[in-house]
Amino acid sequence: MKKDFLTLLDRTTDELKHLIDEAIRLKKERGAGILRNTPLAGKSVALIFEKSSTRTRVSFDVGVSELGGRPIYLSVSDIQLGRGESVSDTARVLSRYVHIIMIRTFAHSRLEEFAGYASAPVINGLTDEYHPCQIMADVMTFYERFGIYRGIKVAYIGDGNNIAHSWLNGAARFGFDLAIASPGGCEPDKNITALAINEAKKTGANIIITADPAEAVNGADVVTTDVWASMGQEKDAARKSEMLKSYQVNAALMKAAGKDAVFLHCLPAHKGEEVTEEVFESSFSLVFDEAENRLHVQKAIMLDII
Repeated sequence: MKKDFLTLLDRTTDELKHLIDEAIRLKKERGAGILRNTPLAGKSVALIFEKSSTRTRVSFDVGVSELGGRPIYLSVSDIQLGRGESVSDTARVLSRYVHIIMIRTFAHSRLEEFAGYASAPVINGLTDEYHPCQIMADVMTFYERFGIYRGIKVAYIGDGNNIAHSWLNGAARFGFDLAIASPGGCEPDKNITALAINEAKKTGANIIITADPAEAVNGADVVTTDVWASMGQEKDAARKSEMLKSYQVNAALMKAAGKDAVFLHCLPAHKGEEVTEEVFESSFSLVFDEAENRLHVQKAIMLDII
């Protein structure tokens, strides 16, 4: 049975922790100049991008190559999916050619349809609802710093978007506490939130949704945010900026968090909007460690599903 990676709730707590352990091992080996360039030898990985990307494209391309495989980049303009061929036909055709398919797309239902027809395992490179590879990198980053999952409090400040949704799933599975601060009209999806809170009962994670950023960051070990208008929602940028202008992560907000709190951001960042330059460039900002860790967790995921 194929092993897709569509959301964090697809895997058990132990399975996700194992992936983090593997990612840390791969990172150490790479740092020591040891590259296991045979696991994907003779295998091809299709990288489908219906949305533009820097980190997802480069980290998957490099990751596949370092594992000995062949990455095949496919934009919408490169394939018939962009000219009306059905998702089901595209999924079935590509599955005859390649061994793994990563897709970065819009509606999560489109990804689920693709995975449902594909016989090759499918990885979610981002949808409008979820970004699981990013949160795996984020969790890996704070685990490297603190050495624990449970006992950590994460505060997410800003729009209740796909990043917020995957933080909810991450808390439910790894057992860390999570506080999301979003203004009315920008809260995370209620159904996704309810499911995460229910799943969190298994790991003891405490999840709260509040409109007060100060409440969210109180005692936080990790403070994180995202752009105010997600990709594909640029037409709402002015409205979102007005709604979220008091949700900026700045020095004052960081001081209200735990004394050893770190700052994370999935990037790209709009400095001066959701985060100040001061916080972004601070000694407690781990954004570039976090960005690097995308490579390592994605390599671990590919090795797990092949």
